[in-house]
Amino acid sequence: QVQLVGSGGGLVQPGGSLRLSCIASGSICSINAMGWYRQVPGLQRELVATITDGGSTNYADSVKGRWTISRDNAKNTVYLQMNSLKPEDTAVYYCNARIRRPLQLRSYEYWGQGTQVTVSS
Repeated sequence: QVQLVGSGGGLVQPGGSLRLSCIASGSICSINAMGWYRQVPGLQRELVATITDGGSTNYADSVKGRWTISRDNAKNTVYLQMNSLKPEDTAVYYCNARIRRPLQLRSYEYWGQGTQVTVSS
């Protein structure tokens, strides 16, 4: 059993900051890429940022320069520091990880439960 639990969402004014966290727990052998996606009702889920186990990062153009993804491999945790938030950043944010469990030959994709971020004055 593997579980991803995200936290840190909330209501913030435009220009403000939030930090999302996501912890992977359970029977885990290794974690490859971790990342964050977001979804607005009626639209497809979109990639926000990813980070490999080696620390290489990738960002959506809309968040480059404003947000930073990081991870603590010892804690199986990925973070998303969101600065200069805009109303259009309002969405449900989902963490994602590719995890290999013991006895598995490859990794599989897992999702967190989602955390709401609302940017409004």
